[in-house]
Amino acid sequence: MSTLLRTLRNLRKVGIKDYAHQLQNIGDTKAGTFIAKDRYGNKYFENLEQELPLRTRWVDYKDKEYDPSQIEPGWHAWMSYMVDKPPTEDPILQRLVRDWEPKEHRPTLTGSRSGYKPYSTVKPKYSGWTPVAKARQ
Repeated sequence: MSTLLRTLRNLRKVGIKDYAHQLQNIGDTKAGTFIAKDRYGNKYFENLEQELPLRTRWVDYKDKEYDPSQIEPGWHAWMSYMVDKPPTEDPILQRLVRDWEPKEHRPTLTGSRSGYKPYSTVKPKYSGWTPVAKARQ
């Protein structure tokens, strides 16, 4: 939670539309420098002056139902402070896709309808109890 002064300052900097969007999605207001937009539409920001340490970088997800696995590996390294330069400036993170790598980044599907569901061929060791009710006399 931020202070009232910080919230009003961020409202003035980002505008009412982005202010409402931030409150709806991240629950806080942040104003910072736009760094870049990745190929999936996520926007990355940084504010080194007014934010707390290790809270200076954040992402504005394109989708409403966001998941951290929607961030590409290079951007994940930048977001978690493993590298200082974003992938747009760092030549090491601007890598080519190797033959054995998937062509597109795939987010984790666990917990969704498309997630992996194991299939068992083993007969269960116990079965559920079904109560039998006697008719009243």
